[in-house]
Amino acid sequence: MTKLSIILAVLFFSFIASAKKYPISDHYDGEKFFNPEGHDIKSFWTVLKWKLTSETSPWPESIPNSNYTLPPLETKKGVVTFINHASFLVQLPGVNVLTDPIYSERASPVKFAGPKRVRAPGIEFELLPPIDVVVISHNHYDHLDLETLQRLDGKYHPLFLVPLGDEKLLKNAGIQNVKELDWWDEVQVKDLKITFAPSQHWSARGLFDKCESLWGSFMLDHNGSKIYFAGDTGYGNHFSKIHERIGAPLLSLLPIGAYEPRWFMRAFHMNPEEALKAHEDLGSFLSFGMHMGTFQLTDEAYDRPVKDLHMSRQKMGISPEKFRILDQGESYTY
Repeated sequence: MTKLSIILAVLFFSFIASAKKYPISDHYDGEKFFNPEGHDIKSFWTVLKWKLTSETSPWPESIPNSNYTLPPLETKKGVVTFINHASFLVQLPGVNVLTDPIYSERASPVKFAGPKRVRAPGIEFELLPPIDVVVISHNHYDHLDLETLQRLDGKYHPLFLVPLGDEKLLKNAGIQNVKELDWWDEVQVKDLKITFAPSQHWSARGLFDKCESLWGSFMLDHNGSKIYFAGDTGYGNHFSKIHERIGAPLLSLLPIGAYEPRWFMRAFHMNPEEALKAHEDLGSFLSFGMHMGTFQLTDEAYDRPVKDLHMSRQKMGISPEKFRILDQGESYTY
């Protein structure tokens, strides 16, 4: 299928919804959400120009996974496991959390077109432990996968935490245990405090609902031990603000992929060097890269984010032990 036909398919199957009204704020003008630092949303014609003129590096059609097993959860310890893309399983004493889970074959509004996965999820769906909370950073198809959310709801009926504007989308799909959050809202689940924090991004399910829902990141605070999930974001001063307001995380999950070409992606997708700056701004003890190696969303090669991360760590004098890559299915116990 050609690039143009994929774009037209997305246009035809665009999700159209009237935005709910929310209180006017520094990121909502009464009609649309926006980034306080600047809101350079690309037009359809700019997207078309990129798609029709880009020189995309070829990706392999399929990458095999290694065989990992989930380690046992010890008392007073936590386990973070990279599933794929921006999906992590965070296991804490008494509560399990999934971030932006996607188990579908494509990150797309249709099953016949759009980015197709080159690697299977690192944890099979059937092997997931009981899930208590699912956090969704924004409504793009590679982060809000309704098919996966419906499967999770049917099996575990977890609490779904979504940005303002996305509750209706889930409830229309039959998912009822949903809570919408604005930036800095907090939710308590057992011993876990979850704060929805800013990011620099945008939202849409199609061409006619741009920025009618919010986007953001999450800080998971389990008895003072914090894990930060950045979702999808460009680099900005929101990382320093999060550090100042919530404190430094023990672990940060930061995107390092989908960043080329920079003229198009810079505002909303970090490259590895910017992710390292975010790691420093947050005051994170340890960070893991994500948002790469599953779906080809942009122009860079499959292995480019890892190579660029290595070079940027050397350039910035950051130890490989402070910013790491987990293999899909690999776990880290802390």
